[in-house]
Amino acid sequence: MPNTVVAIVGSPNVGKSTIFNRIVGERRAIVDDEAGITRDRLYATATWLKKKFTLIDTGGIEMQNRPFQEQIRIQANIAIDEADIIIFVTDGQVGVTSDDRMVAKMLHKVKKPVILAVNKIDEGLQAANAAEFYSLGLGEPIPVSGAHGVGIGEILNRITDLIKDKNEEETSENVVTFSLIGRPNVGKSSLTNAILSTERVIVSDISGTTRDSIDTPFRKDGKDYVVIDTAGLKKKGKIYEAIDKYSAIRALKAIERSEIVLLVIDGDKGILEQDKHVIQYATDLHKAIIIVVNKWDLVDKDTNTMSSFTKEIRKEYKFLDYAPIVYVSALQRKRINTLFDALNLVHEAYHTRIKTSVLNDVIQEAQVMNQAPDFNGGRLKIYYATQVLTCPPTITMVVNNPEFMHFSYARYLENRLRETFNFDGTPIKFSLKIRSKKEL
Repeated sequence: MPNTVVAIVGSPNVGKSTIFNRIVGERRAIVDDEAGITRDRLYATATWLKKKFTLIDTGGIEMQNRPFQEQIRIQANIAIDEADIIIFVTDGQVGVTSDDRMVAKMLHKVKKPVILAVNKIDEGLQAANAAEFYSLGLGEPIPVSGAHGVGIGEILNRITDLIKDKNEEETSENVVTFSLIGRPNVGKSSLTNAILSTERVIVSDISGTTRDSIDTPFRKDGKDYVVIDTAGLKKKGKIYEAIDKYSAIRALKAIERSEIVLLVIDGDKGILEQDKHVIQYATDLHKAIIIVVNKWDLVDKDTNTMSSFTKEIRKEYKFLDYAPIVYVSALQRKRINTLFDALNLVHEAYHTRIKTSVLNDVIQEAQVMNQAPDFNGGRLKIYYATQVLTCPPTITMVVNNPEFMHFSYARYLENRLRETFNFDGTPIKFSLKIRSKKEL
């Protein structure tokens, strides 16, 4: 991971997320005129002049008692504690406010380098408007326009000047990267906190509290992980607010960045139709999947409860029969270790590579035991197979005619591979190639 952490802080609606997006180079933070949109810390990796750093966007800090404000202050304080460098964003059009003075007072106490950015200095406004921000006692203000990109280069130059020259650790190929998805209020944020054993994500009973995707690296039992907590996905037809739309888009990007996707289901409410729509994003992208039944502590149980619930999941999710099912209680932090067991097993499966000779033995034996049916005017023959990719395992088969492959026979071959090798939680992709003259 990058060595240097840079946190962006400031009062609400001063343009922190706009500056975050400018630095990162993509729309990763929600930008909207509604104050208080960014609640949780949002992480991203940025690069300037060949120097990498982790950038954190935070919720706006203000004196006024609004919903979530106390939690936002706590999150901002955590970000400030984590940061090596702090970008303090203010509004040049509004001038110095009481909230600015409160934030400045917080920053004076931490004794860390602070870059004071006076935003919204554009459209003919003079850079002299930034002069009054000297009164905050945090050094020279930098006039910037996050909307137009003015002054961002100077901020980045200041950051790179402050970054110490040292060798950055390379990200290990063995890092387990996973995201939590599910409909709103199934306990994804609570589960993230239980996984991390610390309050890193705002938790509330209000549906849809998490709006950002939050990447958090951590280590457990000597193994490296990155957990991505996403906003609750809603069925497309029920996304009304622009903010919810951004959150759904970000959740998709979070799934793209993940290797393993945890589908979180509310064990107390049972399986809802909406859960099926949520997981479709992950299956379309061929991600490894674990089904996590949360709030298991709230379920009235007997000796057959878990078995019955498992059967119900298998019935409703026939297309996910390869996905392990884990039962946990995030609130009571019970059975969390079983989740890590599943993560490690599925990560290994997602990266599995089979020797060509062994793979062909299994495929040829499968054909001997069960010939392909006549389909589309012929019978499939598989001459040769080789694994060409991992993540997910992708197998190319040289055949007489790809059109002769019936879906039921492809399923049969997949089942034989799963019986022979560890493919728990991971999809298997088949690619059919007609035998060329050179291969005759």
